[in-house]
Amino acid sequence: MNLITAALLGALQGVTEFLPVSSTAHLKIAERLLGFEDPGSVFTITIQFGSILAVMWLYRAKILSVVRGLPSDPDARRFAFMLVAAMVPAVVLALLLEDRIKVLHDSMFVIAVAFVIGGIVMLGVERWRPAPVVTRADQTPLGRAVGVGAFQAVALVPGVSRSGATIVGGMLLGLDRPAAAELSFFLAMPTMAAAFAHDVWKVRHQLATERGAEIAVGFVFAFLAALVVVKPFLRFVGRSGFAPFAWYRIALGVGMLVWLLV
Repeated sequence: MNLITAALLGALQGVTEFLPVSSTAHLKIAERLLGFEDPGSVFTITIQFGSILAVMWLYRAKILSVVRGLPSDPDARRFAFMLVAAMVPAVVLALLLEDRIKVLHDSMFVIAVAFVIGGIVMLGVERWRPAPVVTRADQTPLGRAVGVGAFQAVALVPGVSRSGATIVGGMLLGLDRPAAAELSFFLAMPTMAAAFAHDVWKVRHQLATERGAEIAVGFVFAFLAALVVVKPFLRFVGRSGFAPFAWYRIALGVGMLVWLLV
């Protein structure tokens, strides 16, 4: 049963990681419902890397182009510097507030409230966002990209959603919907890779061979699910926007609050 549960959780992680709905919150809810024990969050930490690898695979041509162009191509260097600069706010705040963030992650009430507030903010941004002036993620001006990175730091609060915060921030800063979503994917690569390396180092003594099978299954399903979701998600938001995700967040958050308070 643990392997089946691991597969379900891995697929859930992969599907929700790059949608503006908070994969971490969904995993915590699902783990409670399924009775899945994850000491030290080792399983959650490791399967997230499957989602990172999926988006890196999808954008492998862009990544290789940037890496090859670093010695001689100013555009490649600008793009790489933009991503590094944009990830700094979240990294700095995560290191400074690590202990307080962990306390928040255990609160289902905080997650529920974040779902509702995040959904309302997304609806507001969809309706009153400024006219877009950036239509290509890799052409985002440095100042705007760092601004998006500052929004990413808000996602340290559980339930906010890293992709949701960066997409909303991108739209407020003049990116159109597909560009904001794509910049969120690009920014996820270094940010999540750094977070993964940091978290794995901290739980290295809790990595146990007897959990290897469930971690491997969850990792593979997270990779495959993210691989399937990313491109259709970009097409969907280009047509329909983010309102469906906002209403989903509000409904789930209200449902959780009713469950917790009644």
